[in-house]
Amino acid sequence: MITVHHLSNSRSQRILWLLEELGLDYEIVSYQRDATTSLAPESLKGVHPLGKSPVITDGNRTVAESGAIVEYLIRKYGRDRLMPDEDTAEFVSYLHWMHYAEGSAMLPVMLSLYVMRLGEAGKPLHPRIESEVQNHFGYMNEALGPRDFFVGDTLTGADIQMTFPLEAARSLGLLKGFENLGRYLDKMHERPAYKRGVERGGQYDLGN
Repeated sequence: MITVHHLSNSRSQRILWLLEELGLDYEIVSYQRDATTSLAPESLKGVHPLGKSPVITDGNRTVAESGAIVEYLIRKYGRDRLMPDEDTAEFVSYLHWMHYAEGSAMLPVMLSLYVMRLGEAGKPLHPRIESEVQNHFGYMNEALGPRDFFVGDTLTGADIQMTFPLEAARSLGLLKGFENLGRYLDKMHERPAYKRGVERGGQYDLGN
């Protein structure tokens, strides 16, 4: 049985979505953020030394990092779904977006979040961060264009990965003006498997 160590309002929500898309049985161990610091509880360190979520256990295997978990689950249980054939050009694009999600797209989002918390002290950093937002989200918006998915014409693990940075960006008001990304995100939220994952995981403020 796959167990998802699920932290509220976190990247682990996309693992629940993926498991629903794959139609796999799984159980959830839920963790709540600290009401004051918003940090994960210390109890998560009993699952993985970093004390972060998502983490899954699958039999005697423990897998951390959302990108690694997505790849692990698709390769082991996907049965030729949610990933292009490795001999195709689409596979290169798939790899790009899989890693871009955390390697690049989340950086301006996290910078924006932290600087907002600094208040007046963070004002000198605003122009630089705004430049990064326009650079990265403009790139994503143009690359996606009118298409329904980032890779090919069906859902892939790249979409599972890319949706979270866009949700986090929307929660901070960073998606304004990027119409393709907003349309795409709304479409992902309409997927039955996405809705089932949110229902299983509980309140997910970023899914609005």
